[in-house]
Amino acid sequence: MQKGNISVQTENIFPIIKKFLYSDHEIFLRELISNAVDATTKLKALAARGEAKGDMGDITIEVLIEEEASRLIIRDKGIGMTEEEVKKYLNQVAFSSAQEFLEKYKDESSIIGNFGLGFYSSFMVADKVEVVTRSYQEGARGVTWTCEGDPEYTLAENDKENRGTDVILYINEENKEFLQKNRIEQLLDKYCKFLPVPIQFGTKTEYITEGEGDDAKEKEIEVDNIINNISPAWTKQPTDLKEEDYKAFYQELYPFSAPPLFWIHLNIDYPFHLTGILYFPKLGNNFEMQKNKIQLYSNQVYVTDNVKDIVPEFLTLLHGVIDSPDIPLNVSRSYLQADTNVRKITGYITKKVADKLSELYKNDKEGFESKWNDVGVFVKYGLISDEKFYERALPFTLVKNVNGDYATIEAYKEKVKANQTDKYDKIVLLYTNSPDGHHSFIEAAQAEGYDVLVMDNVIDNHFMQQLEYKMQGITFVRVDSDTVDNLVQKDEKKESVLSEEQQKTVKEIFEKAVTEAGGTVVLKALSPESQPVAITRPEFLRRMKEMQALQGNQFGEFPDSFNVVVNSNHPLVAGKLLRKKSEEGKAELAEYLYKLALLDQGMLRGSNLTAFIKKSLDFLK
Repeated sequence: MQKGNISVQTENIFPIIKKFLYSDHEIFLRELISNAVDATTKLKALAARGEAKGDMGDITIEVLIEEEASRLIIRDKGIGMTEEEVKKYLNQVAFSSAQEFLEKYKDESSIIGNFGLGFYSSFMVADKVEVVTRSYQEGARGVTWTCEGDPEYTLAENDKENRGTDVILYINEENKEFLQKNRIEQLLDKYCKFLPVPIQFGTKTEYITEGEGDDAKEKEIEVDNIINNISPAWTKQPTDLKEEDYKAFYQELYPFSAPPLFWIHLNIDYPFHLTGILYFPKLGNNFEMQKNKIQLYSNQVYVTDNVKDIVPEFLTLLHGVIDSPDIPLNVSRSYLQADTNVRKITGYITKKVADKLSELYKNDKEGFESKWNDVGVFVKYGLISDEKFYERALPFTLVKNVNGDYATIEAYKEKVKANQTDKYDKIVLLYTNSPDGHHSFIEAAQAEGYDVLVMDNVIDNHFMQQLEYKMQGITFVRVDSDTVDNLVQKDEKKESVLSEEQQKTVKEIFEKAVTEAGGTVVLKALSPESQPVAITRPEFLRRMKEMQALQGNQFGEFPDSFNVVVNSNHPLVAGKLLRKKSEEGKAELAEYLYKLALLDQGMLRGSNLTAFIKKSLDFLK
C-alpha cells in the first residue's frame, strides 16, 4: 500500500470544494455520471481506432444504493485507469483527463468533462470516497484509491476482474437524502435523462403475454431499469424524423402538456456547434407560467434551464432543448460566461425562428392566421425587444379586426388609409381591448365606415407604442377615446340642429346631471343614429394610466378623467329633452341618459345601479 498527498495549492481546498464549488450539492451525481460517460465514450473512441482490443460488451453505467452501509456507487465499464493514471488524474486537482484526451484525439468523440474538478464534488456529500478501477489495457492490474476528504490518500492494488471504474461514496450524515431511491430517481431524471450511454438504476416490472388465444397469460418479469434515452430527437437528422417523432419527444420533455403548434430543428456545425429543437407551445391565458422551459445541454448532459444569456428574452416563451459544447460555462457548469460565441448563437437562434415563421406565413397563410393568437405573443414580444427580429418579422406580423379578418401591418395601413387619416395626416388605427365592453362604440365606428382592431393581449400596449415609434405616421386610438373625432375632417363635420342658445341650455342641464368626479360634458354634432350620450376618455391620460398599472406603479398620479359626450343631433336630446316643460323633467331625462351611458361602460355600480334599475322599472309602469 502506498500513501501520499494530493497535489493542491492549499490544504484548505476541500472545505472550499464542499461549500463553494457548486451551488447545489445534488450536482455531484451529474458530475460523477458524466465522468462515467466520458470513460465509456473514450473506450468507444479507442475501439473505433483499433487501440482497444476485443468486444466492448455491455457498457451500461449502473447507479446502486447500499443504504445500510451508507454507500452510493456509480459503476462504469469504460476505459478504467492504471495506477499511474490514478496518481495523475485523481491526485492533481483541476488536471482534466478529458482535456488531455481531447488534445490527443482531436475531438473524435464527445467528452463532457473539461475542468478536472467534477470528481471532487463527491466530497460535498461523502466523508470517504473509494475509486476501484482497472484499465482496459492488456495485463493491467486493478487499483483502489481512497480519500477521506483531506489531502491524504491511500493507493492499493485490488483483484478487480473487469475493466472500468466504481466510484463508491460513503454518504455523510447531513446528506442521507442521497441514499433514498426517490431522490436519486429525481436527480437522474433531471440531469441524466438524455446521456448517450445507457444508465441503469435498479429494476422495474414489465408484463409480457405468453401463449395465444384463450391460453394467453400475462406474466410479470423484472428487467433493468434504464432511465435515459440515449438517442433523443435533437441528436438525429431532421430528415430521419417524422411529425409524430417531434410530438413524442415534446411529451417526453413535458408530460401531459398540450401538443405544440410547430417546432424548429436547430443543426449547425460552423462557426460553432449547436443542435436542438425549439417548440412553439400553446400559451393559454398566463404566458408567464410558460416561460423558462428551454433546457440547455452540453453533449447531452443537462446544464440548466436558465438560458436568458443564450436565448433572447422574447424567445424564453419557447420550449425545448439546446445542446452546444461551445457555450462557455463556469467551473461548476451552473451558469454561462458571456463571450462572442454566445452572441453568435443568440443571433443564429433569432434568425432561425424568424425564418421559420416567415416560411410558415408564405406557405400557408390560413394556417398561420389560425395559430396567430399563440404565435402573435412571440412575434410582438420580439418586435418590442429585438431590433434585428423587428426587421425580419414585420412582414409577417398580423393584426386582427373585430370581424376576425387578418392582415399584415402594412396591408392594414393601406386598407384604412383613405377613411382613417386624421386632421394631422396620421393614419388612425382604431382598436378595442374589450370587444364586448366596447360594443356600442364599435357599432358607432363601423356605422361611420371605420375598421376596429382587437388588441386584447397584455403585451399589446407595448406593441402599439413600438409600432408608433418605429413606423411614424400612424397612431393607435382606442374606440372609446375622445380623439376618434379627429378622423372627421373639418369640412366633413356635421352641423348641429340646435342653435347656439339651445346648445348652451343642453350643456347646462347635463352638467347638473354629471355627479361623478372627473366627468366633463362635451356637446358634439353626431349622427342621429349614434348614442344620445356616450362616455369617452382622453387617449393620452388613459394610456399613461394603463402603462403605469402594467408596471405596478399605481400611485394615482393620473386621476380618472372622462368626457360625457352629448349628441346634440339625437332626437332624445334635440327634441324630447328641450320640449319638456318643467326643469325637473329635463333634469330627470338628462340624468337617465347619462346613467345609461355609465351603464354601457360598466361605470354604474352599487347603490347607483340599484337606484337606476328601480327608476327604469318606474318608467315601464
